[in-house]
Amino acid sequence: MNTTHFGFKTVDEKEKAKHVRGVFDSVASKYDVMNDLMSAGLHRVWKRYTVMVADLREGSQVLDIAGGTGDLSMAFAKKVGKTGRVVHTDINEAMLRTGRDRLLDHGVVLPTLVCDAEKLPFPDNHFDVVSVAFGLRNMTHKDAALREMCRVLKPNGKLLVLEFSKVAKPLEKAYDWYSFNILPKLGQMIAGDAASYQYLAESIRMHPGQEELKSLMKQNGFGHVDFHNMSAGVVALHVGIKC
Repeated sequence: MNTTHFGFKTVDEKEKAKHVRGVFDSVASKYDVMNDLMSAGLHRVWKRYTVMVADLREGSQVLDIAGGTGDLSMAFAKKVGKTGRVVHTDINEAMLRTGRDRLLDHGVVLPTLVCDAEKLPFPDNHFDVVSVAFGLRNMTHKDAALREMCRVLKPNGKLLVLEFSKVAKPLEKAYDWYSFNILPKLGQMIAGDAASYQYLAESIRMHPGQEELKSLMKQNGFGHVDFHNMSAGVVALHVGIKC
């Protein structure tokens, strides 16, 4: 049996996707509210910066992986215009339904499909930009997912990975206290689910830090990689170019 981590637990790697699906099935309906509460609204700033760095043009082709409730897909759609296309995807059907309904409520109609980032159902050299926001850390084989993202990008295409990362050392103790004492309580109060937010805190600690993720991206097809720390490293935006 090959094993991997699910938060701080060790599980059969074949079972991780099922465990992650259970987390997001549980929190989908309260996901946006919890994001605002957990980050004091900062997740909106992080996403706006990601859209700016994407530097999209009219007619651009974009793949939004782990697109969830559709924040980035909606913002990207405004940039690519009628001649462009944004494909909104997630492996979790409950999250995708929530995002699709939200997009439709705003009058935005996008191709929306359930798909696994480790086995993307798209041709080679197809997209100008691929994004994955707060999803990479939940993937069982991050290397395989990154190779797939690279494969579907056009030459000189751009991958944007927005993810929780390693906070600056002076803030570590306060951040740990908040993560393990406050987040689960918020999750219980708002979403009726403390365990999923305990997993969130644990999964952040198990995810590669800034330099580790940069190296992983380079090892899996990206010729140039840089990262931008935000909120003292609470999150980082990694930008990879397919050379």
